[in-house]
Amino acid sequence: MWVTQAALPFLREQRGGHVVQVTSIGGIGAFPNVGAYHASKWALEGLTESLAQEVAEYGIKVTLVEPAGFSTDWAGPSSRTSEPMPEYEHVREARRKTSAARTPGDPKAAALALLDVVDADEPPLRVLFGADAPKIVYPLYERRLEQWRQWEPTTQKSQG
Repeated sequence: MWVTQAALPFLREQRGGHVVQVTSIGGIGAFPNVGAYHASKWALEGLTESLAQEVAEYGIKVTLVEPAGFSTDWAGPSSRTSEPMPEYEHVREARRKTSAARTPGDPKAAALALLDVVDADEPPLRVLFGADAPKIVYPLYERRLEQWRQWEPTTQKSQG
């Protein structure tokens, strides 16, 4: 956020540029045991979507890169975790099994894909990275749409 804030005066003055924020599929959906991580990614998603609307008239493009799991040290020694509670071991075990079934993305391939995004005349606001991302995100949005539609009578009822 601070880097973007510092860069914006230069981008506005030159009437163009491209801000790329790396978020995560964790900014679209939430998974157990990483709530604080999700909170930060959802905040970045909202901040960046708002920013895109605010700076469009200056010719500044904005993109959220939403990767699935990649072969990085994301959950390694650089991560900070709280003391695990034994009551949630079953949740952690289920998550480990789900994660083990995924195919991690390649950071070098992602770098090349990012060049496609930044070189595009009309780059997307959001782009998924990693083969697993659509497999996770599409069903998540389908379930959301289904639930919103199912509860639309209540939505209308709330109008008064």
